[in-house]
Amino acid sequence: MNSKNGMSLSSVWEKIRAEATESAKSEPVLAEYLQTVILDHEDMGPALSQHLANKLSSTSTPASLLHRIMSDAFTESGIIDAVARDIQATVDRDSACGNYSSPFLYFKGFLALQSYRAAHHLWQRGDRSMALLIQYRISLVCAVDMHPAAVIGSGIMIDHATGLVIGETAVVEDSVSIMQSVTLGGTGKESGDRHPKIRCGVLLGPGAKILGNIEIGEDAMVAASSVVLKPVPAHAIAAGVPATIVGHTNTDEPSKVMDHYFKCS
Repeated sequence: MNSKNGMSLSSVWEKIRAEATESAKSEPVLAEYLQTVILDHEDMGPALSQHLANKLSSTSTPASLLHRIMSDAFTESGIIDAVARDIQATVDRDSACGNYSSPFLYFKGFLALQSYRAAHHLWQRGDRSMALLIQYRISLVCAVDMHPAAVIGSGIMIDHATGLVIGETAVVEDSVSIMQSVTLGGTGKESGDRHPKIRCGVLLGPGAKILGNIEIGEDAMVAASSVVLKPVPAHAIAAGVPATIVGHTNTDEPSKVMDHYFKCS
């Protein structure tokens, strides 16, 4: 795996461990926590499995059960590579993220997305009830609702995450950035394939609502608080209620530039 900065999976984990080591020295009160969550683990998969299991556990859903499920998912090379790409995307795009360990430890958008990845793994192999249980725990703990049947790529940055909803038949391709309170929902009138398809490089502004089986084209942007009911072409900017095309992005992959300002054409 390579990010835009050429960081490999092993390099990302090495950075996280190095940062945890320094933090444990400079903030001794956190030393035990950092040792348990990060430094006791040679690889990212086992560390993330345990971390998510502890985050999502409850009296009726013990960490031991969740840990077994998470461990199975995060032995898959494709899933763990996607995890590393998501961390790199967060470091590259989130101005509040100054290091590699913060998303892993504290950012609920990142943690909810990785929990979804475990649930999606279960859904694909037919363990539907267990997948829905994890979805339920994610929604309670993180205030994020991602259906385990949705298809979500890698290099995804979810900022803040509170109020995010991604429906059952939604597709989110690689290198997408999603702000808080975004809804990828149905219209309430359809069954079957009824949720949006978000193509590569798209930036979805805070509070954007995209409803129905419509496509948001590659490298497009949806402005904050917009309600999108019709397809948005590639490289277009959609804004308003209901949204209309108000301009075009002046850069490839606006998801990476993270510039929410625009001038109407």
